[in-house]
Amino acid sequence: MVRDHVVDLWTHPELAAAVASEDWARLLRTYRRLTGISQTKLGERTGLAQPDVSSIECGRRRVTSVEVRQRIMAGLGVPEELRSAERTGLGGTGAVPRLGLAACAPDADLLARVTTVVGGAKRVDTATVDWLARLLAEHRRAEDVVGSRPLVDVMRQQLRTVMDLHAGARGALADRVVLLASEHAQFLAWMAQDQADTTTALAWYDRSHEWALEAGDADMAATTLNMKAHMAWSNGRAARCVRLAEAARWSAPGSSLGVQAMAVQMAARGHALSGGADDTRRLLDEGQDLMFRAAEHPEDQPPWMYFYDETWFRLQRGMAELHLRAWTAAIGHLTDGLAALPDDYRRDKTWYRACLTHALAGAGEPEQSLTVALSTVPDAAAVGRPHAWDELHTAAAVLLRRGATAAGRQLVAALKEHDW
Repeated sequence: MVRDHVVDLWTHPELAAAVASEDWARLLRTYRRLTGISQTKLGERTGLAQPDVSSIECGRRRVTSVEVRQRIMAGLGVPEELRSAERTGLGGTGAVPRLGLAACAPDADLLARVTTVVGGAKRVDTATVDWLARLLAEHRRAEDVVGSRPLVDVMRQQLRTVMDLHAGARGALADRVVLLASEHAQFLAWMAQDQADTTTALAWYDRSHEWALEAGDADMAATTLNMKAHMAWSNGRAARCVRLAEAARWSAPGSSLGVQAMAVQMAARGHALSGGADDTRRLLDEGQDLMFRAAEHPEDQPPWMYFYDETWFRLQRGMAELHLRAWTAAIGHLTDGLAALPDDYRRDKTWYRACLTHALAGAGEPEQSLTVALSTVPDAAAVGRPHAWDELHTAAAVLLRRGATAAGRQLVAALKEHDW
């Protein structure tokens, strides 16, 4: 008997826990067990095909799209109070976003401070700002694993919380709040850029840059220009990439060595796009020297540069060589870099493996290219859209164009299977 209209269905603790933890496989399985409906019927309610429902339930596919998550909740009739519990903050007030980061949960004393400060009951204090800064750092690392899509709404809420603090901040603490807002805006810009939403990303970068100047922070002011250069590179605009990277250095001369190194390697990537091999390699050598010097004094580097090390730079070299079509050099750098890159960097590993797939295809190694590609496709579908996903499509086109028809068609078929 179909029991999906039972009034107290959503009071079931397993369903409520699945919504709260965003465990979509558990949610679909539990809902079907309690209601007795089929995968086909559930798919009709949520706008998913039956094979997609089956793949989610058994863990072969992960739900990362905000749109799909919303369709599932609307189709299953998840009550608003459960959806709100998923989104809102401490004590259900909605002021501070609910976070799945146990290591950052405030103790009782700090919880009281945060809630009273956010509620406007007292002035902002250093402990509250420190906690929000640590929270941002943890979200940056979480994004390395899960990708940008699941975090956008949380970070928007968190930025609103930071902005609410500004009215209660005084003196140097007010500057810290403005800088923290700038860091949040830069992270939101990056996530928009990661999803190929150029207009939104540019707006957030502009806001971040303005706040960085207001706070007097050269590192973030330069970083926003570096990231705009990265966006220009992503869109194939070589000259703009170089100019913005150069501006990051001359417009913010007080920036740290790590931020300067990023600016130099971004300029190198711009030259690689236009085929300037000599300028590319000269600037990469200069950037690597700056990076090594920065590593000697990590305490002087801003917290958002946590990923910047020799491994990351090696991968950047590989990407530059890929643009120059120096296939053997690209394969060497990308292979070595991937071997050293921690598994925590799931999104980055997916991107660089897609680049390695492309390099192997260009080098005339279709079997190796296909092997790397097939191991990359699931993560590219889950956390690598659109960039790693598009790079795999490019690699498939290279394979077909070079006469590796079987490998090319097999990669196209694998991409089609996950292209939903």
